[in-house]
Amino acid sequence: MLQSNRLKQALADGKTVHGLLCSLPLPLMVEMIGYAGYDFVILDLEHVGVNPETLENMIRAAECAGITPLVRVPGCQPEVILRVLDAGAQGVVVPHVRNRQEAEAIVAASRYHPLGNRGISGGRMTGFGTLDLPAYFARANEEIMVVAMIEDKEGIAQLPDILSVPGIDLVLEGAVDLSQSYGVPGQMHHPEVRAAVETIARQCTAHGIPFCAVPRTPEQMHAWRSRQVRAYLLGDDRGVSFRALKAYLAAMRAE
Repeated sequence: MLQSNRLKQALADGKTVHGLLCSLPLPLMVEMIGYAGYDFVILDLEHVGVNPETLENMIRAAECAGITPLVRVPGCQPEVILRVLDAGAQGVVVPHVRNRQEAEAIVAASRYHPLGNRGISGGRMTGFGTLDLPAYFARANEEIMVVAMIEDKEGIAQLPDILSVPGIDLVLEGAVDLSQSYGVPGQMHHPEVRAAVETIARQCTAHGIPFCAVPRTPEQMHAWRSRQVRAYLLGDDRGVSFRALKAYLAAMRAE
């Protein structure tokens, strides 16, 4: 059944939140991220192949560990958004949102009438048919989050129109793909890429929509904190795990 969206409430309350991208399709990893104290986890379907049963169990693991599960879908396809929400995701993260039409489409696919046209299922989120459906629809429309990723020059150019779409709850920057879009692949600190990310942050503030930063250095983290940014994606589980394993080995070899 649908749980309260702690991430959405924390942002509404002005709290600072930290999340991690989960690229390893393991429910145990999701539990570890939750018990480590993160506020939200983004389960990745864009770059990772995850079967539906595993995804549902990863979402259950997040529920058990008290962490908000979001799912990054491959794109704007309503049928994919429908399936991950029916599995229990408390929000969708949509990559490469480039214009108002795409923003409107993901909001419509994520919410029930009158805010959208999400299909109705009698599965786990509706208590297998035991919940009062009108009450469930209203609550789902309140709890589910729509997160737009801005990762292209086109998205930067169309940002005011994208952010004017009702129902966008959070915007996540995508500096890596932005670097490719600006013709400097892999150069996340290039002036054009940094300017694009700054534009996202500034426009989000102007439209009253929370901005989620992806700090890659302590200096970036400090800079975003000084600007009262309250949402952070701190990399992915593979990178964090690899660095921890490597550092631990180096420390033990040095003894």
